[in-house]
Amino acid sequence: MKVLIAIDSFKGSLSSNELADRIEDGIKKVYKDADIIKVPVADGGEGTIEALVDGTGGRYVEIIAASPILLPIKARYGILGDQKTAVIEMATASGLPLVPSDQRNPMETTTYGTGEMIKDAITKGCREFLVGIGGSATNDGGIGMMKALGVKFYDENNIELGHGGKQLSKVKKIDLSGLLPEVKECKFLIACDVDNPFYGLNGAAHVYGRQKGADDEMVLELDKGLKAFSQTIKKLLDRDIADVPGAGAAGGLGGGFLAFLDGELKPGIDIVLEEVKLKEKLEGVDFVITGEGRMDFQSVMGKAPVGVAKLAKKYDIPVIAIAGGVADDAGEVHNHGIDSVFSIMNYPMTLEEAMNPERAGSLVEKNIEEIFRLIKVINK
Repeated sequence: MKVLIAIDSFKGSLSSNELADRIEDGIKKVYKDADIIKVPVADGGEGTIEALVDGTGGRYVEIIAASPILLPIKARYGILGDQKTAVIEMATASGLPLVPSDQRNPMETTTYGTGEMIKDAITKGCREFLVGIGGSATNDGGIGMMKALGVKFYDENNIELGHGGKQLSKVKKIDLSGLLPEVKECKFLIACDVDNPFYGLNGAAHVYGRQKGADDEMVLELDKGLKAFSQTIKKLLDRDIADVPGAGAAGGLGGGFLAFLDGELKPGIDIVLEEVKLKEKLEGVDFVITGEGRMDFQSVMGKAPVGVAKLAKKYDIPVIAIAGGVADDAGEVHNHGIDSVFSIMNYPMTLEEAMNPERAGSLVEKNIEEIFRLIKVINK
């Protein structure tokens, strides 16, 4: 029996690695000599750094960087086992939870800290970058990030501009002369699972601005700024980012990567599965175990379990998913490569009890044991 375990974390409860260990314990209660392959995965959001660093034998780096409101914070990123690839979650330095609720204002918040992490990784020799851009507190189109990398932005009076979305409509000159020279040697792959354009009714400000603290008036001002900024970029840099799917991600940071760093936007799960070389590890596998904290209709929208299942199905490998909770509409995953889905919940309990790491771990192990007992009977 050869089983590959590629499961996303149960957010707030168990990491991908912890889940894999408990799943292995459950399998080996039935198949003591089973060959178990454990591959940490994530979909580009929370847990991506851990999945990639742990999956490649990499290391973590911690620096002091600027929060979205320019306060010093500890920010962590990873360097993969190849020692040349950095994996960064922009939310680590520029995420919404870093800003107190009464100070959330995307007119002011900045991606400067994200730029500081990139700069630090460059100084440590990294030239390949995998960047997750979910969960931002910002709507600055990436100008904060680029300021940290040495770019200067000026208004019509040649006065250098500061931080935040309020600056976007004022940008009339972009000075790239101070850009960190090594940036030209770097390649940026951006984990992006939304297709919002840079501006407009489906753009960064209208869709995501309010959750970052913007009122209706701010949303209109931010959208106006993003439009003006995209026109300035087109005029000065000859890059048209306005309607590129994903350009509006993270308050226009997706567009900033496209315009200034020649970034490539790609679904997060595709990036992760490629980096951990899941395809190569599927050879000879009898079953794949995957899952996430909650399975529902959204699980088919770029989430890790379906990404794993689609790859496994190319080799006709049965895929079993487990989850903390399985919604009524989770059956849609069966149309995307997952053969069966099981909840680990055996009886009613509070959410607090269910998410307790030790309790969740024992539930995972017990249910996996029962699943493989059934498999053993069927295989007789």
